[in-house]
Amino acid sequence: MINRALAIVVVNYGSHELLEANFGSIALDELAARLVVVDNYTSAEELSLVRALCSRRGWSLIHGPNVGFGAGINRGVQHARELGCDTVIAINPDARASSAALGALAQAARDDALALVGPVVTGEDGGHWFAGGRVVVAEGRTTTKPGTDSACSDGWLTGACLAFRLDLWNLLGGFDERFFLYWEDVDLSWRWRNAGGHLVVRNDIRIIHSVGGTQAAEGRAKSVGYYYFNCRNRMLFAAAHLSRRDAIRWLILTPDYARRVLLRGGRRQFLRKPWRPLWASFAGSATGIRAAFSRPQSRSSSRREVTP
Repeated sequence: MINRALAIVVVNYGSHELLEANFGSIALDELAARLVVVDNYTSAEELSLVRALCSRRGWSLIHGPNVGFGAGINRGVQHARELGCDTVIAINPDARASSAALGALAQAARDDALALVGPVVTGEDGGHWFAGGRVVVAEGRTTTKPGTDSACSDGWLTGACLAFRLDLWNLLGGFDERFFLYWEDVDLSWRWRNAGGHLVVRNDIRIIHSVGGTQAAEGRAKSVGYYYFNCRNRMLFAAAHLSRRDAIRWLILTPDYARRVLLRGGRRQFLRKPWRPLWASFAGSATGIRAAFSRPQSRSSSRREVTP
């Protein structure tokens, strides 16, 4: 009987084919790992297909309504804890990692209980996707440009693939479920560091992100949810982590940020139904601003303030 102390947690949202393609060949026995699939409901047909896949592969399945990415991971981690796992790798269904890479990530997390560990993430062509990120507070945005160091004071790690021990995760309560989708990884990264942990990008461990697997690639039209939650959650993050002065700065910079987000979907989308992405970004920005400033918020001890 293998003692499976590692859990690999994947949130599925209408992507059972990606689960099969990207995780079907993982050597779970060699890793002494369990694969936990959390299905955020899309349709009865998808749930039936995921259920059959998990039964055939011997994977654990948690299913329920669509509660968002962060909440889905939280549910998967809770199940992993109940199974007796002490180390978790949370990974996107459109990410592809070798068994060796997953084993190295798990070992890095086991060796340092205070570390939130991520790999270098490349695109299908081997090009840069993520090797470090930081919040550019003065400009009201994030950056992942090559050479960015997640270990800096404003750093963050992508939620596309994270490895961690449960000690600090349990203390923090996992992802903040208010975010639903996008920015929850930036928020977790800052809370992780504020609680005494640190962020690590392992440059010797690489995984592949199939850009467009669950969301359109850069330059292609994206879902209204992409625009809405990116714009909304930016201000939720500001309210939680920044000084009031910087939160107001972010409010002022909202139109520029919304423009940047919209352009990720390319210009052609505005030739078809331009009102959809525009309305989503406006509504998300307005909701985020209202949530950030309509009532007193308990500010994180990480409140940052920058001087122009």
